[in-house]
Amino acid sequence: MEQRTAAIVRATRETDIRGSVNLDGNGQAHIETGVPFLDHMLTQLSTHGLFDLDIVAHGDLHIDDHHTNEDTGIVLGQALAKALGDRQGISRFGHFYAPLDEALVHVVLDLSGRPHLSFGLDIPTQRVGTYDTQLIREFYQAVVNNSGMTLHIRQLAGINSHHIIEASFKAFARALRMATERDPRRSQGIPSSKGTL
Repeated sequence: MEQRTAAIVRATRETDIRGSVNLDGNGQAHIETGVPFLDHMLTQLSTHGLFDLDIVAHGDLHIDDHHTNEDTGIVLGQALAKALGDRQGISRFGHFYAPLDEALVHVVLDLSGRPHLSFGLDIPTQRVGTYDTQLIREFYQAVVNNSGMTLHIRQLAGINSHHIIEASFKAFARALRMATERDPRRSQGIPSSKGTL
C-alpha cells in the first residue's frame, strides 16, 4: 500500500523551514528548530503518533521564538494536509486522554477540512525553560489553520506547565494517529455524507 508522505518548504524573511511527514511511519524523528522545547514536543508527536517527522528550521531567534514556532506549525499543517490528499479511506475522527503525572489532557479532533481550535489549557507559568508558553496556542492554531482540522484540547488536571503541555502533545499525537489511520471498512470512500472533505 502506498505510503502517505509530503514535504514542504517555507522560506520567508523571518524563517527558512523544511519539513516532511510520513503518516505511515514508525515514529522516527529528526527535529532541529533551534527551539529546544519545541523540538521536545515535536518528538513526542512523532513518537506517540508513529509519524516520521523531519523538520529543520532556521529562524530569527535573536528576536524571539515566535516566528519559528508559528511557521513550524504552518509547515507541519501543510504537510499533514498534503499527505492526507483527498482523505479517502481515513477514520477522520480521533480522541485520546493522556496523563503525565498530575496532568491530564483530553484531545478530540476531526480532519474535516474546516479549521477550528478550541484551546483549553491553563498553563500556570509564562515560561518552561526559555520557551514562552503563550506560543503553544500559536503553534496549535497554525497547525489547525493549515491542515483543515477541527481540534479541541481540554485540560482536566495539572499544575506543572511542562507536564500540561507535554500531555497535550501526547494526546494530540494519539488522536491524530487514530484519525489518520485507514478504516478497513471504508476502503477508498470519503468519510463524509457530502462525499468530500
